[in-house]
Amino acid sequence: MGEMTPDAVDAIAAQWQRERPDLDMEAMAVIGRLGRLWVVAGKRIEAVFAAHGLQRGEFDVLASLRRSGEPYELNPSVMADTMMLSRAGMTGRLDRLESAGLVRRIADANDRRAVKVGLTDRGLQLIDVVITEHIENENRILAVLSETDRRELDRLTRLLLTDLERES
Repeated sequence: MGEMTPDAVDAIAAQWQRERPDLDMEAMAVIGRLGRLWVVAGKRIEAVFAAHGLQRGEFDVLASLRRSGEPYELNPSVMADTMMLSRAGMTGRLDRLESAGLVRRIADANDRRAVKVGLTDRGLQLIDVVITEHIENENRILAVLSETDRRELDRLTRLLLTDLERES
């Protein structure tokens, strides 16, 4: 691979290196790039959701329900735990999605105190359109990488994430 074009992270690392030559800036540069990558890619990802009137969190709810399989119903508490979201945060998302006619709350036949959330027909149609566009968008974002580069990036991020999640 050829010489990489310097970026904003290089400029920050160079400033620190000048001020604190005793510190190794490599880790700061990698983490900095991952953070900047998430911000830049995140804007492109959220644009797809916004084009369909969704926020990222609402997409996450619809996607969780869709990938759960038929009948596309889940317990809201389980979804909140999976998404690392407070119960109040989940309630807000569900309220917005229910108002939009994308999900419905369903009394649990086994426990009258419990509620499940399910996709409406409209919600199912919408998430199928949005997930298709989302995957196409993510592929465009990664298009600069070869297949080998993508596999290596996946391997490295998986390794790092596995280690960090084990420590938390």
